Amino acid sequence: MSQSSNLSGKTLFITGASRGIGLAIAKRAAADGARIVIAAKTAEANPKLPGTIHSAAAEIEAAGGQALPVQTDIRDEASVLAAVEQAVARFGGIDILVNNASAISLTPTTATPMKRFDLMFGVNVRGTYLVTQACLPHLAKAAQAGRNPHVLNMSPPLSMREHWFSPHVAYTMAKYGMSECTLGHAGEFRPLGIGVNSLWPRTAIATAALQMIPGADIARCRTPEILADAAYLVLTSDARQTSGNFFIDDELLARHGVTDLEKYSVTPGTTEFVPDFFVD
Repeated sequence: MSQSSNLSGKTLFITGASRGIGLAIAKRAAADGARIVIAAKTAEANPKLPGTIHSAAAEIEAAGGQALPVQTDIRDEASVLAAVEQAVARFGGIDILVNNASAISLTPTTATPMKRFDLMFGVNVRGTYLVTQACLPHLAKAAQAGRNPHVLNMSPPLSMREHWFSPHVAYTMAKYGMSECTLGHAGEFRPLGIGVNSLWPRTAIATAALQMIPGADIARCRTPEILADAAYLVLTSDARQTSGNFFIDDELLARHGVTDLEKYSVTPGTTEFVPDFFVD
């Protein structure tokens, strides 16, 4: 996995970048002077869920990057196409796509109304596929220009084990739909020189979304920065050599010599973390 130097001057289109993991990935890239398109739906502050596209833009610019906040509903084709058009008009192209936006409901079949099912499939599966399709012509141009284009889906390794499905069939299918995009698009886009990979955490990550889940133990989680640093390693790797992988954050960091993960602990000294789903 040979590395390019950094993300300076690269344009990243990141879905769900108004908070949490998407924002952490954006700020890590911004430290190199990258240009970030924040494609997310929150434009007005919500007391329950902090972070808007505008507050994210301010944080990204403070971290050293350029930011373009675009209110986007990734379930809506016209909204996505307009966001991509704005990104290209402002920054001249798109080098990297991070499909981070996701909807979650850890509910059994009897407690998953079809409206909630449709939301998860609309955001996770359709949204990932749609945004990838909309960015593809620009990623292909980036490849032709030698700009090392990547698609990174924040989704888990595929595992056909019953215990990952039975407690929350709808959510598992929707997350695995994102991972199936990784598998298929890696092969489809390889001749174009575009790398497509997935990244997933071994432990639960402390985000505002996790805090909405009853019983979530934030104190035994890691911070989004572990995924930001792992994502950075993927996005600076050679796209022609690094594709079709389902990376786990700590394994990837260890491969690059980073084994002391203490700085990512929400509570210093934690040894027993809440494991994330889908990691056998």
